[in-house]
Amino acid sequence: MPKLVIVRHGQSQWNLENRFTGWVDIDLSPAGKEEALKAGNKLKGYKFDGAFTSDLKRASGTLDIILKEIGQTGIPVEHDKALNERMYGDLQGLNKDECRKKFGEEQVKIWRRSYDTPPPNGESLKDTAARVLPYYKSKIEPELMKGKDILISAHGNSLRALIMHLEKLTPEQILQTEIPTGAPKEYILDDNLNVIETKYI
Repeated sequence: MPKLVIVRHGQSQWNLENRFTGWVDIDLSPAGKEEALKAGNKLKGYKFDGAFTSDLKRASGTLDIILKEIGQTGIPVEHDKALNERMYGDLQGLNKDECRKKFGEEQVKIWRRSYDTPPPNGESLKDTAARVLPYYKSKIEPELMKGKDILISAHGNSLRALIMHLEKLTPEQILQTEIPTGAPKEYILDDNLNVIETKYI
């Protein structure tokens, strides 16, 4: 039975500064690097056949730290923007508290937590899923179907889109799903890639 492990990148510098990050390529904070190291420690004993990540350095950097920690830097790794964080458009770089003052608490909540309402010039979670899931089905599922164990390092919203698919959640359920940074989540799958068991490691 194949295993799929997903992990949200460690804290980025803009997470620390409470800014909307989206597609801006911000690096990990010192605390984020420590979270990635702890994730690697939790994954010691796991053996992966391949890994996938976004083309943003906070996710790929998290993956690099994990693979180094578990001694598996030689496995195939694919980077692709299909796994990038949700694009936050005009909000990128802005402080979240300042946005609430400018646009109102309720409007910012809608932009952040609705399924299909994007921020100005940005993506909704529905839009994000529309690029994450075809990539998963075309690139990652075939590897899992071969019985390979796969690690994905990505972002809060790209992973929400994937979790929604894997766990068969409704839009309402996925919007209530929090994904902690640097916490690996394991999926044990059957031969048809249905989830048998899932847990945080």
